[in-house]
Amino acid sequence: MKVYVVGAGAVGRYLGELLRASGNDISYAPRELAAVEPYAADLAIVAVKAYDTDGAIETLRRALGASPSAAIVTPQNGVGNEEKLAAAFGADPIVACALTVPVETDRNGQPLAANAGGIAFAPVGNSAHNWLMPTFSAAGLAVTSAADYRSLKWSKLALNVVANASCAILNVLPERLVHSGDAFELELRSIREVRAVMRALGIAAIDLPRSPVRALQGVAALPAPLARAILANRIAGARGRKPPSLLLDLRAMRNRTEVDYLNGAVARAARTAGVRAPVNTVFARIVSDIAHMPQLWAKYRERPDALAAEVEAEVARTKPGGTYAAPQRP
Repeated sequence: MKVYVVGAGAVGRYLGELLRASGNDISYAPRELAAVEPYAADLAIVAVKAYDTDGAIETLRRALGASPSAAIVTPQNGVGNEEKLAAAFGADPIVACALTVPVETDRNGQPLAANAGGIAFAPVGNSAHNWLMPTFSAAGLAVTSAADYRSLKWSKLALNVVANASCAILNVLPERLVHSGDAFELELRSIREVRAVMRALGIAAIDLPRSPVRALQGVAALPAPLARAILANRIAGARGRKPPSLLLDLRAMRNRTEVDYLNGAVARAARTAGVRAPVNTVFARIVSDIAHMPQLWAKYRERPDALAAEVEAEVARTKPGGTYAAPQRP
């Protein structure tokens, strides 16, 4: 099988080399659009950051044509990528994907994957693409499928937002976050907001490979002291000293992050559904502001009181009868 991978970062290389090891022909798209040549792929994998999806679409148009016969799999974080790809190529070729294997890169840029997690698929259109499951299973991954791609992607988002934006804003690792009362209270509220937004949209949470999303949201709904105790232990055990993605972005002084497709997506969906999500709204706004103006980080580093004050100000601005202020970039 011929596989075309757009995005040669940690996830793209990890999946590409797994499939190569199981006997498939792998080609990585060049970074420059002008260097892209036609490629007769059976499968395309879009593994770019969510903010680069538009560029990936142009790469796919050049490589696969306007009406590709290849399945296009999207193991990207956040929500909205599938809709963009479906608008460009039709829904039937698009397959939503959630990868729950933690993947990093080593000093040489090679992918390093934890021995945990797996991969899940859900069709966006009417084509099931059932052949993907044995293909990725043969590559050594635990594989599951879902009927509703929105449930799949929102359930992955529910995992991605945990101990991510808050750690980035405060410049702390998850193991410290869980021991900060004010900060972890905000974290708990953020998780509850995601659950409330999903319910308001009629999107069911589903468990992903070795990732019990429904248990996470169920625990978050418990009385606060019990929820904090259970989640603190789980987050510290699962993530501990590993810097989350948004914190890595801010430390690297990247002026773009995926927060708009994670916490920002929750905030936008909350406005659409008529529910409140002040914590995710503030998380998205502050991470974006820091990415564009790093000097603002000094206001929040290891200062959960400053972050909590921003959230309470957002709550006051969005009392029932008021309107949300969308996260703004400077």
